[in-house]
Amino acid sequence: MSDTNTSAFVRDRTEAFLGLRKAEIDTPALLVDLNVFESNVGCLSGYFRDHGIQWRPHSKAHKSPAVARLLLEAGASGITCAKVGEAEVMAAGGVKDILVANTVVTRTKLRRLAAVQRHARVLVAVDDADVISATGAAATEVGATIPVLVDIDIGMNRTGVNPGAQALELARLAAATSGVELSGIMGYEGHVLTIEPRRSKVDACHQALAHLVETRDLLQRDGLPVEIVSAGGTGCYDITGAYDGITEVQAGGGIFMDNMYRHQCFVEGLDQALTVLATVTSRHAGHVVTDAGFKTMSADPKPTPVGLDNFEMRYLSAEHGVWDLVDGASGPGIGEQVEFVVGYSDSTNFLHDRFLALRDGVVEAVWELEARGRLT
Repeated sequence: MSDTNTSAFVRDRTEAFLGLRKAEIDTPALLVDLNVFESNVGCLSGYFRDHGIQWRPHSKAHKSPAVARLLLEAGASGITCAKVGEAEVMAAGGVKDILVANTVVTRTKLRRLAAVQRHARVLVAVDDADVISATGAAATEVGATIPVLVDIDIGMNRTGVNPGAQALELARLAAATSGVELSGIMGYEGHVLTIEPRRSKVDACHQALAHLVETRDLLQRDGLPVEIVSAGGTGCYDITGAYDGITEVQAGGGIFMDNMYRHQCFVEGLDQALTVLATVTSRHAGHVVTDAGFKTMSADPKPTPVGLDNFEMRYLSAEHGVWDLVDGASGPGIGEQVEFVVGYSDSTNFLHDRFLALRDGVVEAVWELEARGRLT
């Protein structure tokens, strides 16, 4: 099939989904309940607006410019990405303000990062002096300026320089490097997300964020510009979003919600909009098999069936889900659909080409995951 014919085939497939009722959708399929999705988006956008800070939702869960545009229309100030390739897709899709919340170090990627500045403002995280120099060189080669945020380790022990003097030294270098624009700082308090009880989580989050804000104060006393202080994710959005000194929060997965955010991060106030629709393909004494395995949805945390009791995951293999019927449960028969709340959206959505967005059980929109596979 030629590229032209392939494009036409994909278009036809997309249009063919519109207007289908859920029972008519072939499986497995990735579904979004539009009513719940819009409620989540409104809740997040409203929370940040009410607290006077910007919302820059991460796109690593949805990988879709169509979804990004909806979030921008709802009040997001920009979009966060994990990879340069994702940022390129978002920029091509009309997103004009993007943060690559990751360190970018190879010459090839840095030149791409410089080139994409022609289409959007694309910031990037930095935590190394040599990388700042290389970033400036790549920008100068193509006649661009790359805005950077100094990445600060506020407790997660992953990327980032130490708060305080080390961050100040790196920020000074960024401000003095041709082709680089120092735009602020960022950090991620991901190590606090699963802490309970709530009071302990709040205390740990505040302790982490204090490092970030104190470092901002240090940079500003030194005369350095700190336009942006970026942090946060869905797992602590309501704590980080209320902390004085943070200018933007990167919470993105909450637009969909999933079992991880609900049961491991204890996020309240947002409902689960994202599901996988599967069909029972085999049935035996004590268990059934569906057509959704780990190439359709991630197994950790476990997906959970909607409206079915005593229906427990035994395991997912590549193309099969094996589910035990507990305590004599009758369960669904061959050919019947089963809908599963997703365990973790990030590790499920990238397996699919598209979201089918339903309103009241009917497909209203199709969102292509155009940044799927953009790993560089």
